[in-house]
Order: sequence, then structure tokens, then C-alpha cells
Amino acid sequence: MTKKHIFISSVQSEFAEERKRLAEYIRQDALFSRYFEPFLFEELPAQDMSAQGAYLEQAAKSEVYLLLVGERYGYQDAEGISPTEREYDTATSNHAYRIAFFKSVPKREDKEDAFKQKIDRDVIRNVFNSYEELQSGVYASLVEYMTTHLILRQGPFDASVHPDARLEDLDKEKIRRFVSLAREKRQFPLLYSEEDIPHILNSLHLMTDEGKLKNAALLLFAKDVQKWFVSATIKCAHFYGTKMQKPIASLQIYGGSVFEQVDMAVSFVMSRIDQRVGERTHSAEVDVTPELPAQAVTEAIVNAVVHRDYTSTGSVQVMLFKDRLEIWNPGRLPHGMTIEKLNSRHNSQPVNPVLANPVYLTGYIEQMGTGTTDIIEQCESYGLRKPEFIQDDDFLTILWRPKKDDVDSVTGQVTGQVTGQVTGQVTGQVTGQVTDGIRRLVLAIGEQTLTRKEIMEKLSLKGRDNFRINYLEPSMTEGYVSKLYPDSDNRPDQAYYLTEKGLRLLHS
Repeated sequence: MTKKHIFISSVQSEFAEERKRLAEYIRQDALFSRYFEPFLFEELPAQDMSAQGAYLEQAAKSEVYLLLVGERYGYQDAEGISPTEREYDTATSNHAYRIAFFKSVPKREDKEDAFKQKIDRDVIRNVFNSYEELQSGVYASLVEYMTTHLILRQGPFDASVHPDARLEDLDKEKIRRFVSLAREKRQFPLLYSEEDIPHILNSLHLMTDEGKLKNAALLLFAKDVQKWFVSATIKCAHFYGTKMQKPIASLQIYGGSVFEQVDMAVSFVMSRIDQRVGERTHSAEVDVTPELPAQAVTEAIVNAVVHRDYTSTGSVQVMLFKDRLEIWNPGRLPHGMTIEKLNSRHNSQPVNPVLANPVYLTGYIEQMGTGTTDIIEQCESYGLRKPEFIQDDDFLTILWRPKKDDVDSVTGQVTGQVTGQVTGQVTGQVTGQVTDGIRRLVLAIGEQTLTRKEIMEKLSLKGRDNFRINYLEPSMTEGYVSKLYPDSDNRPDQAYYLTEKGLRLLHS
């Protein structure tokens, strides 16, 4: 089968890194490498032909023309036209499938701005701020090309259109929360309004130009995700020992959106592992450090959710043992990726890029392509055994817990067990029916008065609903925590403090 040529066009000096990475991505992707071959002018061998003749010849015979537009117009020939605009005109006259990506920049050169307006009149364009957003957009656009040209009868799962889903099946509040968080974390350029929801979804490649929703949109924002995808859940289990056997200390199955599943699974783990309690500061704040780094736990769970095979009937499984945390993902490594590469810096190759990009935009992962190495670095900085990654029928990540006879490096004392014993400056044993969520919230607030956001940051939590249901409401119902403004539920400056009962628990 003859591969279709993709001509990557831009001012070379402005997009040197993006051009190189896009070509490498297309050549390594399991799907695209079968059907496409990217062309970069800088890879062309020396030949007896003018530079202009060489690149225009390639532009003329390419089936797909991929254009990057930034600040600069670039070199101009005797007629004042840049090579990029010449390439665009040639691809247009030869009826190539054109895909344009405009980088979000403060200002463009006058000629580049005029070129941009010309493109606006001809083709639908996309906007990007980072390489990760660019790659996600290219992925969605190439899948769209393959589907419309019948190369694929059905595209990859996350980019495939769901035949029955409608805009009214999405939860507007979930979209509003996403936009708010994405603006805070990654300077997402769009504001939320109900009228702009189609524009927001389109900018994230979650909706086609014809208004059809893709599977990724349902996984992220559906009112009832499991109505559409029954197995899109996370099963969490806590075992007493080192083997998968009964009795099981706790078993939960979490549904909801991708964000909600991650929040609840992370909370499940963090509320059941040991907490190292250090010295009290002058403000009477207690330094509480979990035995596993929260960011590593979050990264591992997010990776499993984003990289899983959603066509599988299996679920992501999160299993906490006495000596380790195991996270199982029904899926396989992308083409060209190996376990060895996962242990070093590598290019981002998400199995579900359309799904991965919104997760990145909300800050659940810090950077595309660094998840596994970040997990390793975070665990090793804690003095823990190096995490393991195993590809079998499923993909497995193992985070090793510290040995129970390890000495706490902060307090010099043995860490407490999940049954409620805490050491350091807080002595004795917590008594009564106090959940782990209540205990963690009490330790986080201490003798301060803190807002919801401040408490969630101290607990390394991102999901507001999870925080409210599992931490705040139980603590207030049991009388450990009180509102600063008891008669108002909607004040933006609402804060919380410990009651006398909460302070007794804190100092017990």
C-alpha cells in the first residue's frame, strides 16, 4: 500500500522543534505510520534543482497539507511572497486536503496576519498554545481525514463519533468546571457560556464541524458516562496482606466522568495509606506527609485512565496491598514504545490523545510524555523503591510502599498504621468512629481557619464533589468542623475551622 504524503509547511526557523516532533510522531504512531509519510524540506537530500522547485514539487504531489502559522511571515522572494504561502497556494491548486493550525501569539507580522486572514477564508483552522495541543489537534484532524476518505471505517475510540449522542447528553456544569480549571492551570483561552459550549468542544476536538459528539466528549462531560460506556469505571480494593485474597478491607467501584473517577480513586488510596506527622510550626500547623507521594499516585491513575483500551470490557483496577500499590490498565503500550523507554524521557504517545489533552489542560498531569519518569523521580525522592512497569495481557504499574519497620526521617519514630495510630508530636491513638477522611481534614486545618481551596491543596485533592462528600460534609455532620459564616453557603470567602471536638481530636 502506497502511503499518503503529508507536507508539513511553516516558517522553518519558527517551528523547527514542532516540525521535527510532528514528523516523528506520525512515523511512530501505530495507526498513522501505516498510512502516512510526512515530508520536511530540511530532510530533503541535496539535488540538482532549485530549493523553490524542490519544495513546490513536494507540495504539489502531497495528499495532505499541514500548515503551522505563527508570528513571522518569513523570507520573501522577488515578488514579496514567502515559501510558506507559495506552498499553500500550490497545495490549494492541486486540491490537497488542507489542515491549518494557528499558534496563539500576542502579535503577528503584517504579512503573516494577511496570510492568516486568507487562510481563514479558505479552510477551517485550529488554535494551539503548546506542542501537546498541536499534536492532539493533528491527531483529530488526521482521523477525520481517514474517516471521511474511507481509509478508516471507524476511527480510534476516543476520536470516533458516537452515533446516538447529542449535546443535551452533556452536563453543562462539568464543562463550566473544566473551563474554569483549565484557565487557571494552563491559561485556556476560552471563557464559559452556554452559547459557547459547541465552540469550546470544537476547540478541544471533541465535536465535529457538523455538531457530532466524539466518544471523548462523553467520557469527560456526559451526565451519565456509564450509560454510554459500562466498563468505563475504576475498581478500587484494599487488601490486608500482600496477596489478592479475602477478607478485603475495602472494595469500591467508581463511575462518573474521567475526572471524577480519578479524584475518587486517588482519594481511596490517599485516605488508606499511612500519614507521617511532623513537628508543629509556630502557627500550630501540623506537617502531614503521606507515605506515597500524592502526585505519583495521581499520575499513575491518570495514565491508566487515559491510556486504557476503552473497547475492552475490563476496568482500570487500583489495588492497595500491605507492601505496594498496583494499578492495572486494560491496554497495551503504543507502537514503538517499550518498558525501557518508559524509564527514561520519551516522546508523548497517548493512546487516546483527544481524551488526554483536556486532562492535561486541567493540571491532572504536569507535562505530556513525562508521566512515568515523574512517577519514578517522585518515589525515589521519597526514598522508596523504584516503581515498576510491566506489560502482560494488561499494563501494570507498581508503586512500592515503605517497609513497616522503616523509621520516619522527619520525626525519628515509626510511622503509624492506617487503623488510626499517628506518631510524632501527636501521640496516643485516635478513638471513636472517625473516618480517615475526617482525620485527614482535621490534621489539614489544624488551628487555622482555611478556605475550601486551601484545604484541598493541603490534601492534594482536585475534585470538589469528592472533597465535599468524603471529607467536608462528614466532618461537619460529626461536629468536628464548622463554617466561619454559618448562614451562607455561597460566599466566595467561606472558610472552615475546628470545633472544640475537632481540636480534641487534633491534640489526642
